Amino acid sequence: MKRLSLCVFILFFIVPHALAARTPLTAITQDPYVSALVIEADSGKVLFEANADAKVYPASVLKLMDLYVILDRIEQGALKLDEMVQVTPEAMKTGGSQVYLDPKEQFPVEDLIYALMVQSANDAAVALATHIGGSKEGFVALMNQKAQELGMKNSKFHSVHGLPPSEGQEPDVTTARDLAILCRSLVKRPEALKYTGTQSKGFRDEKFIMRNHNKLLGQVAGCDGLKTGYYQAAGFSIAATAKKGGVRIITLVMGSKDRKVRDAKAVELLAKGFTIIPPKPELAGETSKPAMVQPRSASTAVTFDTSASKTVNTNAPVGTEGQQAAASVLPAKGGDDSWGNFFIGLGIGFLLFLGIFAGAVILMKRRTGNVRSKYKNHG
Repeated sequence: MKRLSLCVFILFFIVPHALAARTPLTAITQDPYVSALVIEADSGKVLFEANADAKVYPASVLKLMDLYVILDRIEQGALKLDEMVQVTPEAMKTGGSQVYLDPKEQFPVEDLIYALMVQSANDAAVALATHIGGSKEGFVALMNQKAQELGMKNSKFHSVHGLPPSEGQEPDVTTARDLAILCRSLVKRPEALKYTGTQSKGFRDEKFIMRNHNKLLGQVAGCDGLKTGYYQAAGFSIAATAKKGGVRIITLVMGSKDRKVRDAKAVELLAKGFTIIPPKPELAGETSKPAMVQPRSASTAVTFDTSASKTVNTNAPVGTEGQQAAASVLPAKGGDDSWGNFFIGLGIGFLLFLGIFAGAVILMKRRTGNVRSKYKNHG
């Protein structure tokens, strides 16, 4: 009985203090979003913005900074893709989205990068951070250092995964404008799009199939990468990019109350970007599938002149490729030529009819003459 009373006493006095030490995070979500930004990747030109400097919680969009640090290390030669990473007990204990790492396991750096970007695995983030930075804190220091070098003046990172802050920890903070700077730097690296643009990927010898949280991939023409993020106080956020006809657009939508609204706004803003800066005429068909043509011999090269929307034979003499292509590949067009062919065919048919009719008349006359001759012989 005394032990029970002691437990009640401890719970009564200790728990409130523990809860008080964990300052609840105020939700910042809004409808349709807290902030948004659209830029052209090449020039950095702002095409649309709404409250782009408002401070927001990035959630898992923060993992784009993890990726930047990792790719930077690989580029410097300080890290290799096939380098083995030992899973730590701390990584295993990380909650949220994960690939269920075990301290008995080790994986190549590249496998964990895919886990980080496709599955948004928090345990993979901790494993990589510990391997590269010596500890989570060491890696966070690298993240903040790179953020400052890039000019992300209103960003401060405190975690390697973007989860809500634990007791005594501050939340990760950034802005749509700062994230656009980061995204613009990332899209210059093809490998960044390779990892963030993968829709699904096998992990642990294909036993675990990871699926990307970015539903714009495969649904929006030209969309090929970057990252989503969510926790309750932060809301739904996305950094998305798409490329059409030589033009790449990046859009940020931060702090939406609803995932579908976030995605719809991202799609809308990407389209808005391409309306302001349309695809270049000479590259207009870059993201579309090539037209179907008749099979040709291996010696005949075929290219697609997207500015004229026609197939062109590159082996044709100069000045004639358009005409030859039209004659050899494109179907005949309707019009005056079609009517001419019709009347020619009709005339030929009429002449054939006359010939057959004349032949039939001659044959009938001969038969009649033979009959008459027969009757004369017997009279």
